[in-house]
Amino acid sequence: MAIHQVKSSRAQISRAALQRLYIAMRHLFIRGSYKPLGASGEAMIKALMQLKPEIYGDLTDPEKVELDGLHYVFQRLPQGIEEVKYVKLISREGFEESFKPIIPAKRRRNCYRIDKEQFYIEMTRGRSDIYDVLTHLTFMYIEAEKIKRNAVDIKGLEKREWTRLKEIVKNFKKEEIEFDKERAYSYLSALIGRTYEETKKASLKFDKTVSVNSLFNIVYWLGKYSIDESKGERKREISFSNALREIVGHHVYGEMWATKVKKYLHSKDLLNRPIHIVSSNLHSVMNSLYAKAALEDQMPINSLLEVAEELSIGTNKALRETVRQYALENGMHELDDESGTNLGVQIFDCSKISENDLPKELNLNLSSQNNSEKILVVMDYAFGEQAFECMDELLKPLDHNGQKLKLNIQSINIMGKAGILDGDKGDIMLPSAHIFEGSADNYSFDNAMESSIFEEYNMNVYYGPMITVLGTSLQNKDILRYFLKSSWSCSGLEMEGAHYQKAIQSASKIRKSISENIQIRYAYYASDNPLHSGATLSSGALGKSGVKPTYLITISILHGILRDDLTQDLK
Repeated sequence: MAIHQVKSSRAQISRAALQRLYIAMRHLFIRGSYKPLGASGEAMIKALMQLKPEIYGDLTDPEKVELDGLHYVFQRLPQGIEEVKYVKLISREGFEESFKPIIPAKRRRNCYRIDKEQFYIEMTRGRSDIYDVLTHLTFMYIEAEKIKRNAVDIKGLEKREWTRLKEIVKNFKKEEIEFDKERAYSYLSALIGRTYEETKKASLKFDKTVSVNSLFNIVYWLGKYSIDESKGERKREISFSNALREIVGHHVYGEMWATKVKKYLHSKDLLNRPIHIVSSNLHSVMNSLYAKAALEDQMPINSLLEVAEELSIGTNKALRETVRQYALENGMHELDDESGTNLGVQIFDCSKISENDLPKELNLNLSSQNNSEKILVVMDYAFGEQAFECMDELLKPLDHNGQKLKLNIQSINIMGKAGILDGDKGDIMLPSAHIFEGSADNYSFDNAMESSIFEEYNMNVYYGPMITVLGTSLQNKDILRYFLKSSWSCSGLEMEGAHYQKAIQSASKIRKSISENIQIRYAYYASDNPLHSGATLSSGALGKSGVKPTYLITISILHGILRDDLTQDLK
C-alpha cells in the first residue's frame, strides 16, 4: 500500500519545534545541568533555530549578529553575564545576606556574581521564569558562535580585528579611558557582520542603556569563550540547584505572599469587607485616585492623562513620591514583598478616600454606603505560570487559629500588556476567552469590562479570544498567523490570562472558596505586534504612548468596580 506523503505547514513545523524546545528544557532542568554547546544544548539550539522567534530577528543568519535581540536580552539578564562561563539557577537560598544582588534593568530577579567565572540567578517566579532565562541564554550562545566564526580564519587563527578588540577591552573601562571609537567601530563591525553605521548606532544604544555593559565588552567576552571552547578549554555550563529543582511547582513563594496579604487584611478588619482584586502596575490606580489632590497645588490639573504623562517621566521622582505619601495618608496601605515573588501589593480603603479628591474622569460617589465599604487589593503584574500560583493561593480561605476564613471577593480585574495580531502598539484588547498554547486547555468567560471609555477617547478596541503563550520571546509569525487567520480568530497573545482564569474557575466553580457569580474583567493594551517588522518587543518600549491605554483601562476598571453610584458621563 502506498504511503501518503503529508507536507507540514510552517505553522506545524514551528509548533513541533516549540514543543521540542520545552521538552528539552524540562529534561535538562530535571537532570540538573548541561553544557550549552554539548549534545543537549545543541538540541535546544536546533529547536530555537527552527522556530525562528520574531523577537530574535536575524537569529538564523550565520554571520550577522542580531543586535536588537541582544539588546533586549541583556536588559533582562544580569549585567556582566557575558563575562562568566558558569550560570546556576537557584531558589531563594540566603545569598542575599552575603552578596549584593545585581538586578537586571527590565526583569526583577536577584542575581549574584559569585566570582569571576560564575553567576547565580534567583528563580522565584515559577517555570515561566526559568524557561525565559534559558531561552535568552540559548540565544546568547548562538550569537557567540557567530562572533567566533567572524573572529577566526579557516585555519583557526585569530583575525586582526579580534586582536584589536581584545586590546581595546583590556585597556579601557566604560567612560574612563578615551580611545578612538571610530576606529573601534570598524573592528567591531567586522566581528558582528554588520555595517559600520549599524554597529555605531547599536553601540551608542547599548552605552545609553542602564545596567548593560558596552557592546565592545559583550562581543569580546561572548566571542572569547566560544573561541576558548573551540581550542579544547573547559566548556560553559548551566546548572540548577537542588533546592530549586525540589521547590518548583509547590507554590512555596506564592503561598508566603498570599498569606501575608490575607493576614494583613484580617489584622485591619478588612477581610469581610467587599474586596475587589486588581492585577496591574503599582502606579495607575494610586495615581488615578490621588494624583489630582496630591499635586493640585504644584501644577495645573487639566486631565488625569496629562498628570499621568508627567508622572511617567523618569526625572519626576519627587512628584511620584508626593502622590505616594498623600495616598498613604488617605486610605492606601502598602505591602512590600518579602517572599521572593516580586509582587508588591497596595490596599485601598474606599471609606478613607474623598470623592472631592478625584479627577473629573472618576466622577464617582464614594460616600455612599455601598462604595465606602469596598476594598481594592492591587497586586503587581505576575509572570507566566506565577499568575496561577499567586491567584490560586490568594483566593483560598485564610487559615486562622484552625478556622477557615473566606475572603469576601466581589470582582477580579486583570490589566496587562500583550502582543496584538491585528492592530498596532497602544491599541486595546478585550478577550472573551484564553487559549493555552501547546495544550487543549481553553477558558471562556463573560468579560464585564466596559468599552465605552475607549470609544470616547478614539482608541481602537479588538475583541475575541487571546492566546496564553508559554513565552513571549518564542513566538514566530507562522504560529501567530495561524491563530489569527484560522477559526480561533485570536486578537492577541500574552502570558498570564489562562493561568489567572484557571485559578479563578477552580476557586469559584469547584472549591467554592469565592462566589460563583464573581465579576471578571480583562483588558490588555498592545505593547507590540509580532507580525509587523519593527514592532516586536525588541524594537523598544511604548514610552509615553503607553500612558493613555494604561490609564483608560484603569479608569474603566474603577468605574466597573464602583459603578453602582455612577451619576454622570465619564467625560
